[in-house]
Amino acid sequence: MDSIQEYMREYKKQLDRGYIQKAYHGLMKYIMDLRVHLKNKYPEYFVSGIYYGYMDMTYFSFSPKSLKNRNLKIAIVFVHETFKFEVWLAGSNKKVQNRYWELIKEGNWKEYHIPSTIKGVDSILEHVLVDEPDFSDLDGLTHMVETGSLKFIEDVVDFLSKHDSL
Repeated sequence: MDSIQEYMREYKKQLDRGYIQKAYHGLMKYIMDLRVHLKNKYPEYFVSGIYYGYMDMTYFSFSPKSLKNRNLKIAIVFVHETFKFEVWLAGSNKKVQNRYWELIKEGNWKEYHIPSTIKGVDSILEHVLVDEPDFSDLDGLTHMVETGSLKFIEDVVDFLSKHDSL
């Protein structure tokens, strides 16, 4: 396929089948429910609205005050192409992102993936939470996302408390 017209014909065929709409609706409902669950269970955390994306990624932030005060945020991300849930450390802007990316890179932190560049990248640090989500067990999936995110946050806060003078 080379043209937008060909892509649109294929898109229409897939929409006519009806599966994409049902799957997308189910995924968005799950992410909304996950966000509400975390917001209610951790009222001391800042929880943003949902960024629905362009079927590339869908995410919301879930950040403790200690990171928010540094202009950092934690993003819980569903990456559509790889079909994985990830957790990212991100900055509120490119200047903040660059500062903390350099700090973490220079700190030789090997526990989580550090992107090789921040040009065109939204994350400072990344971690796969769920490699193959099982949407037939939403409680189990929520538990995996929640516990993995909390561990990631704990590790980030611990690292920054030892390496950042702010």
